[in-house]
Amino acid sequence: MIFNKMVPELSVSNINISKKFYIDTLGFKVEYEREEDKFAFISLDGVQLMLDEGVNGSWSTGITEYPFGRGINFQFFVGDVKNVILNLSNNNIKFFKEPFVSEYRIDSEMQVFEEILVQDPDGYLLRFSELQQKD
Repeated sequence: MIFNKMVPELSVSNINISKKFYIDTLGFKVEYEREEDKFAFISLDGVQLMLDEGVNGSWSTGITEYPFGRGINFQFFVGDVKNVILNLSNNNIKFFKEPFVSEYRIDSEMQVFEEILVQDPDGYLLRFSELQQKD
Protein backbone atom coordinates (compact mmCIF):
# COMPACT_ATOMS: atom_id res chain seq x y z
CA MET A 1 0.00 0.00 0.00
CA ILE A 2 1.21 3.50 -0.80
CA PHE A 3 0.52 6.04 1.92
CA ASN A 4 -0.08 9.74 1.28
CA LYS A 5 2.49 12.03 2.85
CA MET A 6 -0.23 13.29 5.20
CA VAL A 7 -3.03 11.09 6.51
CA PRO A 8 -5.30 12.66 9.14
CA GLU A 9 -6.41 10.39 11.96
CA LEU A 10 -9.82 11.34 13.31
CA SER A 11 -10.82 10.37 16.84
CA VAL A 12 -14.42 9.18 16.68
CA SER A 13 -16.95 8.38 19.38
CA ASN A 14 -18.26 5.22 17.66
CA ILE A 15 -16.22 3.49 14.95
CA ASN A 16 -19.24 1.61 13.57
CA ILE A 17 -21.34 4.75 13.13
CA SER A 18 -18.38 6.57 11.54
CA LYS A 19 -17.64 3.67 9.19
CA LYS A 20 -21.29 3.53 8.14
CA PHE A 21 -21.23 7.27 7.35
CA TYR A 22 -17.90 7.30 5.49
CA ILE A 23 -18.32 3.98 3.67
CA ASP A 24 -22.05 3.51 3.10
CA THR A 25 -22.97 7.17 2.64
CA LEU A 26 -19.88 8.87 1.21
CA GLY A 27 -18.42 5.92 -0.72
CA PHE A 28 -15.07 5.54 1.04
CA LYS A 29 -13.60 2.05 1.07
CA VAL A 30 -11.77 0.26 3.85
CA GLU A 31 -8.10 -0.23 2.97
CA TYR A 32 -7.48 -2.12 6.21
CA GLU A 33 -8.74 -2.16 9.75
CA ARG A 34 -7.91 -3.45 13.19
CA GLU A 35 -11.30 -4.27 14.67
CA GLU A 36 -9.76 -5.15 18.04
CA ASP A 37 -8.38 -1.57 18.22
CA LYS A 38 -11.55 0.01 16.78
CA PHE A 39 -9.46 1.46 13.96
CA ALA A 40 -10.02 1.76 10.20
CA PHE A 41 -7.89 3.16 7.38
CA ILE A 42 -10.21 4.37 4.59
CA SER A 43 -9.85 6.04 1.19
CA LEU A 44 -11.81 7.81 -1.55
CA ASP A 45 -10.44 9.23 -4.85
CA GLY A 46 -6.89 9.33 -3.47
CA VAL A 47 -7.94 10.79 -0.10
CA GLN A 48 -6.81 8.75 2.89
CA LEU A 49 -8.19 8.99 6.43
CA MET A 50 -7.77 7.00 9.61
CA LEU A 51 -10.70 6.58 12.01
CA ASP A 52 -9.98 5.66 15.61
CA GLU A 53 -12.41 5.20 18.49
CA GLY A 54 -9.75 6.51 20.85
CA VAL A 55 -11.56 9.63 22.04
CA ASN A 56 -9.74 11.11 25.04
CA GLY A 57 -7.15 8.32 24.81
CA SER A 58 -3.38 8.54 25.11
CA TRP A 59 -3.05 10.64 21.92
CA SER A 60 -5.52 13.33 23.02
CA THR A 61 -4.21 16.81 23.71
CA GLY A 62 -7.34 17.77 25.64
CA ILE A 63 -10.88 16.72 26.40
CA THR A 64 -12.72 15.94 23.17
CA GLU A 65 -16.34 16.98 22.98
CA TYR A 66 -18.81 17.49 20.15
CA PRO A 67 -18.28 18.97 17.63
CA PHE A 68 -14.86 17.43 17.15
CA GLY A 69 -12.27 19.20 15.03
CA ARG A 70 -13.36 22.75 15.80
CA GLY A 71 -11.50 25.28 13.70
CA ILE A 72 -10.70 22.96 10.82
CA ASN A 73 -12.44 21.73 7.70
CA PHE A 74 -11.14 18.88 5.61
CA GLN A 75 -11.33 19.56 1.88
CA PHE A 76 -11.61 16.55 -0.41
CA PHE A 77 -11.16 16.99 -4.15
CA VAL A 78 -13.47 14.49 -5.85
CA GLY A 79 -14.29 13.70 -9.46
CA ASP A 80 -18.07 13.87 -8.99
CA VAL A 81 -19.39 16.10 -6.22
CA LYS A 82 -22.97 15.57 -7.49
CA ASN A 83 -22.65 11.90 -6.54
CA VAL A 84 -21.61 12.90 -3.01
CA ILE A 85 -24.58 15.30 -2.81
CA LEU A 86 -26.93 12.55 -4.03
CA ASN A 87 -25.58 10.03 -1.51
CA LEU A 88 -26.00 12.52 1.33
CA SER A 89 -29.54 13.40 0.22
CA ASN A 90 -30.53 9.75 -0.21
CA ASN A 91 -29.38 9.09 3.35
CA ASN A 92 -31.20 12.14 4.77
CA ILE A 93 -27.94 13.74 5.89
CA LYS A 94 -28.35 17.46 6.60
CA PHE A 95 -25.90 19.70 4.75
CA PHE A 96 -23.85 22.12 6.83
CA LYS A 97 -23.99 24.40 3.79
CA GLU A 98 -26.10 23.73 0.71
CA PRO A 99 -24.21 23.03 -2.55
CA PHE A 100 -22.48 26.16 -3.81
CA VAL A 101 -19.99 27.35 -6.39
CA SER A 102 -16.72 28.99 -5.34
CA GLU A 103 -14.21 30.88 -7.42
CA TYR A 104 -10.63 30.96 -6.16
CA ARG A 105 -7.58 32.67 -7.61
CA ILE A 106 -4.76 30.14 -7.95
CA ASP A 107 -1.65 32.05 -8.94
CA SER A 108 -2.93 34.28 -11.77
CA GLU A 109 -5.76 32.01 -12.89
CA MET A 110 -9.32 31.81 -11.56
CA GLN A 111 -10.61 28.30 -10.85
CA VAL A 112 -14.27 27.41 -10.25
CA PHE A 113 -15.31 24.62 -7.88
CA GLU A 114 -18.69 23.10 -7.05
CA GLU A 115 -18.68 22.38 -3.33
CA ILE A 116 -20.71 20.93 -0.47
CA LEU A 117 -20.14 21.11 3.29
CA VAL A 118 -21.35 18.42 5.68
CA GLN A 119 -20.50 17.35 9.22
CA ASP A 120 -19.70 13.75 10.00
CA PRO A 121 -21.35 12.03 13.02
CA ASP A 122 -18.76 13.57 15.38
CA GLY A 123 -19.05 17.05 13.92
CA TYR A 124 -15.91 17.12 11.76
CA LEU A 125 -16.54 19.58 8.94
CA LEU A 126 -16.01 18.00 5.51
CA ARG A 127 -15.86 20.00 2.28
CA PHE A 128 -16.14 18.09 -1.00
CA SER A 129 -14.98 20.04 -4.06
CA GLU A 130 -15.02 19.35 -7.78
CA LEU A 131 -13.07 21.50 -10.23
CA GLN A 132 -15.39 22.75 -12.96
CA GLN A 133 -14.05 22.59 -16.49
CA LYS A 134 -13.79 25.80 -18.46
CA ASP A 135 -16.04 26.09 -21.49
